[in-house]
Amino acid sequence: MTSKDPKAKKKNPLEHLIAGGTAGFVESSICHPLDTIKTRMQLRQQSQKLEAVRARSSLAEPMLRLKHSLAEPALRIKHSLQEPLEMMRRGTSLAEPGVLSQATLHEPGLKLETAGARPPPAVTANMVLKDTVVAPLGPFGTAKRIIQREGFLSLYKGLTAVWTGIIPKMAIRFVSFEHYRDSLGGIFGASSYVTFTAGLASGLTEAVLVVTPAEVCKIRMQSQFNSLVDPTQKQHRKYTNVAQTAFVIVKEEGIGALYKGVVPTMLRQGCNQAVNFTAYQFIKAKVMAYEGTDSLMPWQSLLIGGFSGGMGPLVNNPLDVVKTRMQKQVVHPGKQPKYTGLGQACTLIAKDEGPLALWKGITPRLLRIMPGQAITFMTFEFVSSRMHRLGYFE
Repeated sequence: MTSKDPKAKKKNPLEHLIAGGTAGFVESSICHPLDTIKTRMQLRQQSQKLEAVRARSSLAEPMLRLKHSLAEPALRIKHSLQEPLEMMRRGTSLAEPGVLSQATLHEPGLKLETAGARPPPAVTANMVLKDTVVAPLGPFGTAKRIIQREGFLSLYKGLTAVWTGIIPKMAIRFVSFEHYRDSLGGIFGASSYVTFTAGLASGLTEAVLVVTPAEVCKIRMQSQFNSLVDPTQKQHRKYTNVAQTAFVIVKEEGIGALYKGVVPTMLRQGCNQAVNFTAYQFIKAKVMAYEGTDSLMPWQSLLIGGFSGGMGPLVNNPLDVVKTRMQKQVVHPGKQPKYTGLGQACTLIAKDEGPLALWKGITPRLLRIMPGQAITFMTFEFVSSRMHRLGYFE
């Protein structure tokens, strides 16, 4: 994988296809639940609404109490006038012993028992929020909530979409990276700048050809609520698998809907792969030079891949949040969508939910990407080196 290694340039593209596809399959199978948690956290817009409900209830409670305090004396007077008339109509004398005292409403502490006389209880904030579901903000709380409400297998929603796109994505990523790096290296020579540019170009390429359509389908499947434990809910799912999801999206919204969020996806993938490949190749070269070897041990690829994979998300998480929101929304003909572009979406999210909302899901995303990249590089290096040593594709 280093530009100084002549053997790496002679590798057949099929090696990158098989090694990259295997790495992607292993990585996605292990880490996909973290991606589902990340998606649910980024789509949550509940906290601001909950604060608004609390504010409304805190303002309404004193007004309701004042209304009841003003209404109670009027009800007492009405009752004091109606009860003697009712007793006279029935022929009961007010002079009978005990009658006047029972009918008198000037008695302190008299309790009214007539229908409609008792004022309704004051509405409190707790009563207003009793039926409001307060979703936990952390990744572990989100995972617990998904499992309790929808079942453990719901953490793997959208995995078929990932599997469908993972082999071509990884193939395009590694093959295009080697192609861009070799082409640029022949012009400018081997350097970190060439590696960075090759990684950026490979990220843009995979975003357009594979990642955007696959992630639109994946996010639609992940965002829908249905319990996999309850068969009746499972039968009424709108999106069932990646092929059916793509068909429904194209039928209802047009083929262009599969490329919702393509701009932030390109920026995200380009940034990720530029930083990822540059950091990985730099650290890999330093380690091999220090140890005087031409390859890494699997555990070394695992650690270096994990470290390099965590650098990109810290910078470009706002792009991922915008991408997720744009890909999840359903556009109806004749109606203006809520999110129309990268800049508008960033501004709207920051205004409605606060600037930190642009970093929603960063924890599960790091937990997802760092081990994911670690597994990807380790598996890729292992499979690629084994095929090369066995003389495949020569």
